[in-house]
Amino acid sequence: MPSDVAPVEGPGYDTDRVLTIPNLLSFARLLGVPLFVWLILGPHADVWAVLLLMAAGASDWLDGTLARRWHQTSRVGQMLDPVADRLYIASTLVALALREIIPWWLVALLVARDVLMVCLVPLLRTRGWTSLPVHLIGKAATFCLLYAFPMVLLGAGQGWFAHLCKILGWAFAIWGTSLYWWAGLLYVRQTFHLVQSPRAVTGQGDGR
Repeated sequence: MPSDVAPVEGPGYDTDRVLTIPNLLSFARLLGVPLFVWLILGPHADVWAVLLLMAAGASDWLDGTLARRWHQTSRVGQMLDPVADRLYIASTLVALALREIIPWWLVALLVARDVLMVCLVPLLRTRGWTSLPVHLIGKAATFCLLYAFPMVLLGAGQGWFAHLCKILGWAFAIWGTSLYWWAGLLYVRQTFHLVQSPRAVTGQGDGR
């Protein structure tokens, strides 16, 4: 298999427990999504919304670190983590589009990539998988997108700081969208290799 495609391995979790510290952090991150949307669309409390998103990003890093260090990587955590990331990205996109800060075509471009990933699931199930292991490009894409749109949001204001945020935000958005699709195409390639495999395997990843 080419070196730019993550190798397909067995299950990447240590426990089937649900109530672990990493999973509780993921649940808390999910609960912040509706509050985040309200802050943007309700009082237009953009700074508070960005601070909440920063806290969500920090908890994303923390729960992964704790799960690996304490050997609490779980099947539930592997599902919750990418779901939380995608909900924050999706809610940010929709909220910013509704406020006419970003164009709807960008929303459609990113949603189309996730639709592509959903279309891979039936093929993966033929080999006992529900999703693919995350690789570096997928992580980089998620990082760029999680930090791009808060900067674009802050860039909607006035002054030199807002102008700087707008430039940096759109730079991250362009790179993030490109990497997001690159990662998606690599997952398509990896799925093709997996389906061509003569023997079935069992596993699960988070396929960001």
